[in-house]
Amino acid sequence: MNLKLTRPIACVDLETTGISITQDRIVEISIIKLHPDGNREVKTRPINPGIPIPKEASEVHGIYDEDVANEPSFKELANGIKQFLENCDLC
Repeated sequence: MNLKLTRPIACVDLETTGISITQDRIVEISIIKLHPDGNREVKTRPINPGIPIPKEASEVHGIYDEDVANEPSFKELANGIKQFLENCDLC
């Protein structure tokens, strides 16, 4: 597919502790940013959710408590993520 972009577009993928948007937390974020000139940037970052990751969730995405124990929280990363996504359309 050949996209004719006028500004960057970003696709975001999240791995989480579950499916509740009010109770569960992000354990990994991946963002692909496509630029109008065809360049792409990919950023993937583990995130400490601050709560235990249920066994059932870990079995789906392969991320366990010990994998994110020393990682920053989403709150610590949010400003950098926001800056990366500025001026992007989201898909």
